[in-house]
Amino acid sequence: MAVSIDEIKKLREATGVSMMACKKALEESNGDFETAIDILRKKGEAKAADRVGRATAQGVVAIATSGDKVAMIQLQSETDFVSRGEDFLKMAESLAQKVLDGKMNIADREVAEVKDYMLKVGENIQVGNIALVEGKTIGIYIHSNKKIGVLVSLEGGTVELAKDIAMHAAATNPKVLSPDEVPQALVDREKGIWAEQLKNEGKPAEIVEKIMMGKEKKYREENALIKQMFVKNPEKSIEQLLSEASAKVKEFVRFEI
Repeated sequence: MAVSIDEIKKLREATGVSMMACKKALEESNGDFETAIDILRKKGEAKAADRVGRATAQGVVAIATSGDKVAMIQLQSETDFVSRGEDFLKMAESLAQKVLDGKMNIADREVAEVKDYMLKVGENIQVGNIALVEGKTIGIYIHSNKKIGVLVSLEGGTVELAKDIAMHAAATNPKVLSPDEVPQALVDREKGIWAEQLKNEGKPAEIVEKIMMGKEKKYREENALIKQMFVKNPEKSIEQLLSEASAKVKEFVRFEI
């Protein structure tokens, strides 16, 4: 099928691969973006590829706190110009406060003031993810650009430790808390890519299974918060930090625009 130059550029921005390789991958995938990324990875041309949806979405993450409760919300916009406006940020913070006060629940997406704001700016505005976390020891991190927010609730430990872990999670983007929680569908997708890569490398069949097991273990640990090495001290894992403080993570939530 024919693919547009915009589609090719979009894939190139996400993968860093040549325009020609992107064009061929899109043609082979019949224009399916995710499949095109997998094709490039299987060929060893794209070592890592961010999801373009995250790169094109705009908005902010806002947090409201009171005592042992914290609310966090994503407010999304079409353009960065709108999301950087003071009124937009104030609305996001107001919505987070409403969640905290019980005036809005985590399932609410149809919000009157958001619809009014849409008419005002002439742009599609949407409420994204919403979280409400309760606990005695909660760490909060909001990145300076307000595009990333993390909440970490601990059993035991200190607020300072919870904040450190929240900052770490903002930087490393763990998918789950522990390795066994990584969805099997994600693992299976990666296995398909690894198998093709190993085949292309001509690895002997008798060692492929061992290599695959090692890759799966590494993949699960890289995506699990407690197994990651702490960004402020790479000599220790998050699991070790928690053990030293006689603490454990009850819950963590990470939002990113």
